[in-house]
Amino acid sequence: MKRRAFIQASGLTGLFLFFRGSAQAAPLMGPRPADYPADFNAYLHIGADGRVGCFVGKVELGQGIMTSLAMLVAEELEVGPDQVDMLMGDTDLCPWELPTGGSLTTWQLAPALRGAAAEARAVLLGMAAERLKAPAADLEMKGGAVSVKGDPGRTVTFGQMVQGRRMERHLKGARPKPLSACTLLGRPVPRKDARAKVTGAAQYTADLRLPGTLHACVVRPPAHGLVLKSVDTAAAERVPGVRVVRDGTLVAVLHGQPDEARRALELVKAEWGGAEPAVDSQSIYRHLLERSPELKVTAQRGDLQAMESRSASVAEGEYRNAYISHATLEPHTSVARWEGGRMTVWSSTQAPFQLRTTVAVALGLPAGQVRIIAQFVGGGFGGKLVGPDAVEVARLARLVPGTPVQLAWGRKEDFFLDTFRPAAVVKIRAGLSKEGYVSFWDYGVYGINPNEAEYAYDFPASRYRGDPGGATGLHPFQIGAWRAPGANTNTFARESHLDLLAARAGIDPLSFRLRHATDQRLIRLLEAVAQQFGYEPAPAPSGRGVGLACGAWRGTLVATLAQVAVDKATGRIRVERVVEAVDMGLVMNPDGARQQVEGAVTMGLGYSLAEEVRFQGGRILDENFDTYQIPRFSWLPRIEVVLMDNPDMPPQGLGEPPVVTIGAALANAVFDAAGARVCQLPMTPERVLEALRQPVKG
Repeated sequence: MKRRAFIQASGLTGLFLFFRGSAQAAPLMGPRPADYPADFNAYLHIGADGRVGCFVGKVELGQGIMTSLAMLVAEELEVGPDQVDMLMGDTDLCPWELPTGGSLTTWQLAPALRGAAAEARAVLLGMAAERLKAPAADLEMKGGAVSVKGDPGRTVTFGQMVQGRRMERHLKGARPKPLSACTLLGRPVPRKDARAKVTGAAQYTADLRLPGTLHACVVRPPAHGLVLKSVDTAAAERVPGVRVVRDGTLVAVLHGQPDEARRALELVKAEWGGAEPAVDSQSIYRHLLERSPELKVTAQRGDLQAMESRSASVAEGEYRNAYISHATLEPHTSVARWEGGRMTVWSSTQAPFQLRTTVAVALGLPAGQVRIIAQFVGGGFGGKLVGPDAVEVARLARLVPGTPVQLAWGRKEDFFLDTFRPAAVVKIRAGLSKEGYVSFWDYGVYGINPNEAEYAYDFPASRYRGDPGGATGLHPFQIGAWRAPGANTNTFARESHLDLLAARAGIDPLSFRLRHATDQRLIRLLEAVAQQFGYEPAPAPSGRGVGLACGAWRGTLVATLAQVAVDKATGRIRVERVVEAVDMGLVMNPDGARQQVEGAVTMGLGYSLAEEVRFQGGRILDENFDTYQIPRFSWLPRIEVVLMDNPDMPPQGLGEPPVVTIGAALANAVFDAAGARVCQLPMTPERVLEALRQPVKG
């Protein structure tokens, strides 16, 4: 369905509005990407009924942008967010867009969208001025209508001005409202997707049941590194209603019922060749250190050698984290239909336009012959930036023209085929002056990129080394973005080692960070989190179980204080309280921001305490949530969120920053509670017990 047809079918016929020039909304918004369309017809349509249609290529992943983006439009057009109808992630109807990830939606899209809405406001005021025969300065806009100030009888609605016509009026230089005039931004607004998700009305890809759909099950190797040598599908083909299709090494059974397709798949006999990787869950760290390319210096200042010679003491540390899965509650799922020379794919994807290109290349088609329609996504976290399931189902659908094909990975497939967060090793060598200051800092990371390794601490000499390419080809499995790529690993290592140095210096962790902080945002953040927590300075280990960590992601700063209890007999950690303060600039929707922090803290418990992909060669040993543990409600501590007041800074992203500090804060809290320095995530009871057997040291 073309965009015009969608608009007509949905009753959004009426006014199309255009703008040229900058859509920047300084100081509330940063600059918009140059590739974004300058024609705001791409984003907005005001229907004859006065409702506002908003078309964006971003996707709702549960992070709340369906609400925050609607707020931007509603703010400028003086309507309620409930009067803005969001259509998201359809490559035929929405303007080109970058993927939804990296906490970049507000950075990238908000300036263009807010500028478009400001232009629309100016055009509507101009139309109303002509209709009401009054100067635009004497008019006010509210609830989808424009009236003369002090004379409410002289009113015209958006719909009355439109009258089903297409308008092509342009106004250069329209400016968004200043913050002082905003009535929505900065105030809590209920989520637009809440009712649909609570009632079960929300449509995920697995919910789609197009007429005549065939369900696909794909023949998979038992281990990574193996390739298909031969396949016998005769027994599967004898199952009534089964159709077996093959495209190269992609072999699948199709049936109108998913359980029958699964039963038929079990009858397929395949022979595999090739070789599995020669590593496992224990040897992977040695592999990373030995096989990593030579590290490159990514940042350096001062004279490391000179400062080391002046140091009173030197501390070395090695920090590790395991592979972890995205473990989304919704496995990868896509539906495809090949019809009339076009491929349409409904997919659980974070990147509709990127996926359109990927599918087009796989099928040898121009991008214009592929349409991606994103549904609600039941968890992404970076795992649905690529769409192997969509490529597979598109290849299968082309073999059965006119018939929709659904491919829903099972949980075992999802764990086997996921792009894991990389296992990694960080080595740090750092010194202390006799006055208790960091004298030098030498940092190297293996297996993952050095994102956010460097932080807003002032060290006289420092060096950061890593592989900016993310160690391509080093890992035995496909790796990928996992909620703030690299930042979780680097924050865990940096903040753990900084805590070690504070203990060696006999200084409490907060004071130690403050004496190395020069950034006023960071200082304010540390003071705010300490005040909310009721922090009382004491060098670690104090026995209280309090841990501090700071982090950042793309301009948002985070400080976390956590309190834990450690059972020294079993090694089990109970997280009792987490206070997290965030500075993300202007907070557009406080309710949405708090939800993001609470969700990030919860997810952080998983990678900190339990989540680890166990493997032997190319065989993934964790196939479901019985062995791969994600956080349970019973794990949750008391969570308190502090949103810093910083309205003079354009809003930054918050989808990922709050998760990066959790591992370090909990590790530092464990040290404070029990004197055990756990240097590998997740901090399983076995690793805690092992750390407890080591001599107590900073």
